[in-house]
Amino acid sequence: MRLRRGLLPVFATLVLTAASGTAYGSPSGGPGGGDAIRSITPITTVQTYGQKVSAVAIEYGATVNPRTLDNSTFTVADTIYNFRFNPIEDLPKLADRTVTHTYTNGVPSTRDDHRSAPGRYVIVELDPDDPGGWTVIVSKCPTFLCTVKVNPELPTRVVQRRDVHGQPGRGAGKGPVLAPATPRESRPVTEKPVNQLVDEFTYGSFLSGGMVLPYHYHLPRNYQPGRRYPLMVVLPGHGMGWDGDNLGVQLAADIPATAWLQPSWTGSTEDVIVLAPQHQRVGGAAEADLLVKLLDTFVRDFAVDTRRVYATTVSYGSQLLWEAFAKRPDLFAGGLVTGGFPVSAPQATAIATAEVPLWVTHGEHDHLLNVTGARNSSALLRQAYVARGKSPEQAEALVRYTEYADAAFSLPDYHAAFGPTYSDSGILRWLLGQSKPATAGG
Repeated sequence: MRLRRGLLPVFATLVLTAASGTAYGSPSGGPGGGDAIRSITPITTVQTYGQKVSAVAIEYGATVNPRTLDNSTFTVADTIYNFRFNPIEDLPKLADRTVTHTYTNGVPSTRDDHRSAPGRYVIVELDPDDPGGWTVIVSKCPTFLCTVKVNPELPTRVVQRRDVHGQPGRGAGKGPVLAPATPRESRPVTEKPVNQLVDEFTYGSFLSGGMVLPYHYHLPRNYQPGRRYPLMVVLPGHGMGWDGDNLGVQLAADIPATAWLQPSWTGSTEDVIVLAPQHQRVGGAAEADLLVKLLDTFVRDFAVDTRRVYATTVSYGSQLLWEAFAKRPDLFAGGLVTGGFPVSAPQATAIATAEVPLWVTHGEHDHLLNVTGARNSSALLRQAYVARGKSPEQAEALVRYTEYADAAFSLPDYHAAFGPTYSDSGILRWLLGQSKPATAGG
């Protein structure tokens, strides 16, 4: 067995495997002189239920005068398609996005203060609550269940509705026109996306027994090998498993991987290592065995606090968690199961024997995995603790259960219990607060 790491950001790899004919790299307008738009770069952010185009960066041939810009200077249109609800035929259907901020910058990147800095780029920020702009699409449907991938050819379009001016020579007036208004010309993006946080992950693959486990991981910005960091293992849903054409989608399809990098989600400023494998949907036992072998190697190679290794799941990923926790409970300090499959009686006994704390969440009207399974799992785990001498109160503290009504979901996918779960930073802080005794694993 061996672990291989690559330095290419995830979406550099995605672009290499994109279908031919992508518009990236093609000039979007004019002859490329100072009187034309030079490039249009989409900027994406992972929201609760997946990655969206959150801004576009429009490049000109000279420094832009920000005083001539406002939110009506540009119109941005994007797909109405959402892989959870829409048929793929809706992908080319576009609707206007809501522009929230327009300012200049020296690089194709957003600014937290939304204020202009000198530069050739105009940053047009978009409302994250717009229904359009999602980047994840259906990949393959080898069975009645499909997988998903990040769209390698984003359909985002930009219209420049007003003249864009350069800086005036003596600081007065509007300055020269860098690009005249073209209100009837809709321009495609020309550059590869800037994927906020997602691009910071590193790709690797783990090989064992003829099986390959692709994964991505993120180290803290000021990572120090001499320190020890908690490790969060993020196990995705069925659709985010590896299908040969969707590398890295587990980072973009929903919030759990990138949330752990953001204090606004976790409520904690503690640095965390995040490991996000892609399963291959070949069965819980085989995949859990591969996962455990990867973890044994990963904690040796990186500065992981072995007393604080956690796993969090979406849907199908729960099967790997139950099996891995039962197989090697010594590896884990706690787990979070969202919208998951039920635990088996032998797995519950093994988990209770090792006293691994768990928090299980589920939607009351989950249309894919009935809530009865989550209720029974919590009861089964608590019974296993009571059978080992714990009081009912102690068992409830070790096995927490939250059930969400429909109103808790900001998107009406009631199977996606990770949505309301990750919106509660108290649950995430609880998981990070678990730790194995010093005598239990070093």
